[in-house]
Amino acid sequence: MLIASPEPVRADFGASDVPAGQGALRPSILVVEDERALLDLLRYNLEAQGFEVRTTADGAEAMLLVEERVPDLVVLDWMLPSLSGLEICRRLRRRPETRGLPIILLTARDEEPDRIRGLEAGADDYVPKPFSPKELVARIRAVLRRSRPALSTDRLAVGVLVMDLAAHRVMRDGLEIHLGPTEFRLLRHFMEHPGRVFSREQLLDAVWGHDIEIELRTVDVHIRRLRKALNGEDGAAEARPDLIRTVRSAGYALDATPPR
Repeated sequence: MLIASPEPVRADFGASDVPAGQGALRPSILVVEDERALLDLLRYNLEAQGFEVRTTADGAEAMLLVEERVPDLVVLDWMLPSLSGLEICRRLRRRPETRGLPIILLTARDEEPDRIRGLEAGADDYVPKPFSPKELVARIRAVLRRSRPALSTDRLAVGVLVMDLAAHRVMRDGLEIHLGPTEFRLLRHFMEHPGRVFSREQLLDAVWGHDIEIELRTVDVHIRRLRKALNGEDGAAEARPDLIRTVRSAGYALDATPPR
């Protein structure tokens, strides 16, 4: 069993760790655990930290949830009905869109051969039961710092782009780019995942929020505005190579090294 705590764990996230406010990009965690009491406790503690949390007790449903919207990290129990955590790890690692998805494996199996099997299957970290919420939060933060640098810094840099999160400024090749609030959030999401292709549905969920009712074409409108700002197509500057790549029938991605 998990070592329970009567109050939500406070791990002292900094201002840049979990942004606050409407439309902020909160790290999303998918928790897959078939023990209901443990699942509820994990949700409670992670939401108290400011994470966006989705949960399921079933391995097959976990795969469907990932296909619907790729989270920033998966907390995954080894022993699950219908599909084991180990097999989920293997399947996620075989798919290009989830090959780099951070996974923390939870299990009561703490022998060295078991730990080796979990890591070889693709887990980024291995947490044996019982464990405390504080330890799990610390491990999640450590893994996210590696996979999403924006959670531990006020500055993002991808190719010719630099984003100052504290000053809310964007530079391309040393020249400031003026963006509206939505375009800023959209670019930030791309810069946190350079090269990764996002569908319009995924961008709506990540930038606007999955509870907001907005038409898909709204994404296209803001992508055009973002492109116009980044490429200098406002008549004041010579057009530059396009950083936003359109992938037919798939969505959009940010190219870290655009062609010159």
